[in-house]
Amino acid sequence: MSSATSTITFPTEPATTKARRRFTVDALFADHRPQAVGVTDLLAAKEIRLERIEPDPEQPRRTFDAAKLGDLAESIRREGILQPIAVRYDAGRDVYIVLHGERRWRASRLAGKETIPAVVRDVPEERRLIQQLMENIVRDDLNAVDRAAALRALKTQLGDAPWEQVAEAVGIRRSRLFQLLGTEKLPDAAREDIRAGRLSEKQSRALQNLSPGQQEALRAAIVADDLPAEEAMRLARALRAARLPDDPTAASTLLAELRAAPPPASDRTSPDDVTGTLLAALAAASSGGRAERTTLARAADAAGAPPYDPARLRDEVRALARTLARAPEADLRPGGTAYAPLAALRGALDTALGRT
Repeated sequence: MSSATSTITFPTEPATTKARRRFTVDALFADHRPQAVGVTDLLAAKEIRLERIEPDPEQPRRTFDAAKLGDLAESIRREGILQPIAVRYDAGRDVYIVLHGERRWRASRLAGKETIPAVVRDVPEERRLIQQLMENIVRDDLNAVDRAAALRALKTQLGDAPWEQVAEAVGIRRSRLFQLLGTEKLPDAAREDIRAGRLSEKQSRALQNLSPGQQEALRAAIVADDLPAEEAMRLARALRAARLPDDPTAASTLLAELRAAPPPASDRTSPDDVTGTLLAALAAASSGGRAERTTLARAADAAGAPPYDPARLRDEVRALARTLARAPEADLRPGGTAYAPLAALRGALDTALGRT
């Protein structure tokens, strides 16, 4: 008998055989219908009872139009909630706090609903105000007074950061930020008018830099007759130039006289005439003396030119560049519609920049 150890061999699969396809439990329950391709379910979406949800006490919005809220409630009665709100869970109090969609939550209560669809998000505290501000500012759905208060709160929340950083955080221009903050200087009556929608933020700019009595007189006139912002600015310039005592009655009397009289010639000129006057005055002031600079200042006042703002200058130069990039070539040639104002602008800039 041989002492050699016998070996047993087992057959192996050919090398060319493909690896077996593996299945997971998740794959067994996956939705393989065509409409499910590229779609992922959000597990955070819930249907939450309304009494378990509370508004955010730090929400920038402080004003809710009752009529519009009623219209939204009627729409919800008919169609339901078309877009879920966003909430966060407060574990300490066992409640959900509204992040976005407080109007829909309020309107659902008015509509007699018991629940509302909501997406639950875990948003860090330092990001909540930023997100709420961005939502309202981008949608232009928050009055200027509440925006200004929220921007100031955000500045504090960011460790008293520079205003440039605040503007960048919410994605608005620095010049626009200061326009909103200007509403904080207005009297209480004007700010309440802005909240109620009786006075626009653009109209309210005419009230700035007036005495309290003049502010009250002009505010009342704007609200009573819904004066255009341009007309309000014209009247504000006249009030400042009149140097009246700080008396609402005296200011109201002058306003009535100004509105009854025909507007001055400078206000009846076309935009092209105003532009030409400003550019000519700018060129003269750049190469002239004190008299020419005084003439430029008067021309700027007559045109309602705002204070110099580097950010605004960059924005407007950028806008001009985009317009020129799309301008037809014929418009830029001599005789074209854009040639004359652009030639005047070139001349004024050459003089202002010392390239004459």
